[in-house]
Amino acid sequence: MTEVAAPTSALPEPGGPDPAAPVRRRRALGDNTIVVTLLAFVAAMVVGAILIAFSDPATRSASAYFFSAPMDTLRAAASAIGRGYAALFEGAVFNPTTAARGTVAGIFGPISETLVSATPLILGGLSVGLAFRAGLFNIGGQGQIVAGATCAGYVGFAWHLPVVIHLVVAIVAGMVGGGLWGALAGWLKARTGAHEVITTIMLNYVAVNMLGFLLSVKGFQRPPYGQAISNVVDANARLPHLLGSSLRVNAGLFLALLAAYAIHWLLTRSVLGFEFRAVGANQNAARTAGMSVERSYTRVMLIAGVLSGLAGVTQILGTNSAITGDIDAGIGFDAITVALLGRANAGGTVLAGLLFGALRAGGVQMQSSTGTPIDVVSVVQALIVLFIAAPALVRFLFRLHGSGAGAGQGLAKGWNG
Repeated sequence: MTEVAAPTSALPEPGGPDPAAPVRRRRALGDNTIVVTLLAFVAAMVVGAILIAFSDPATRSASAYFFSAPMDTLRAAASAIGRGYAALFEGAVFNPTTAARGTVAGIFGPISETLVSATPLILGGLSVGLAFRAGLFNIGGQGQIVAGATCAGYVGFAWHLPVVIHLVVAIVAGMVGGGLWGALAGWLKARTGAHEVITTIMLNYVAVNMLGFLLSVKGFQRPPYGQAISNVVDANARLPHLLGSSLRVNAGLFLALLAAYAIHWLLTRSVLGFEFRAVGANQNAARTAGMSVERSYTRVMLIAGVLSGLAGVTQILGTNSAITGDIDAGIGFDAITVALLGRANAGGTVLAGLLFGALRAGGVQMQSSTGTPIDVVSVVQALIVLFIAAPALVRFLFRLHGSGAGAGQGLAKGWNG
């Protein structure tokens, strides 16, 4: 029998193009966490663009006769999307109109607002992310922020100390307040086995309602005692502004960056951080190795509370001058999304905090200049986390290959990596 040789065109030529190379590249991109995260952001912005178009009155009016003149609807939608995202950028990064004035506030105003919004989000995200690394879910950011802001604010307006000393003491008071509030949840977990999700949520209610009571007490409440607002913090206890009194960005930003570096060092260079990561990865193996899991729970929640307390400090000593019932500004829960987007890593949390700070600052400008509801920005934030938690969906949308790891596995790898 005569053998038939395979066609030479079916075999890859030596040194020629590899037909499997595109598949390998798509698989490598699909397995790249950074690429998937960026594509999740792109997908969220696309969905946000659709929502902006639907919320635009001109686009809705043109859609009534879409089949007779479809370009009118498409032009109106494109104009609304362009104006909305342009306003978002101008409110978060750079506004040519105000920059043309040549003043510091005009040039750096948008960046200042982004950094002001990002500062407590970074600290709150670090708090949630650190607890994640030890296998705990800290939903008590709101209560810990309120506790920290209350303690720092009280020292700020009730005590009268020299410059610098007053600020340092107020910062320490806020850290102690938040730390004790977090440590209480950790202690309950360690001693009684009470689930930290339940205890932290309940402690949120306790802190918020305790603050509501204090805002009705003379000595804490501002005269003439007609509104739920505290006395004004002394100037000696205020965080200094970084770009002059006309811009709100303050030294709280440095506190957030220092805290991020400290958490990075703690988790990667210290014995205590190794214990936290070991407990988070497998508490039974950690206990077999001689580590005290219960003590780790208390310690990690103490540090997490300190971080959230610092977020409260930046709120009352940096952004606001008096304590009100909404001093937490929803940061405690937004910090959970920041930690998820940052994958519980210090560097990732900083970047996620900056992104969400930009969305917060730009959303205000977008609403005021274009009339686009600021809720669209909240939807975009939620969609970013949704796509991050579902990497398989992102790969499907962008036709990437990957290992096929589930959302939970992907996040766990990011948290414990």
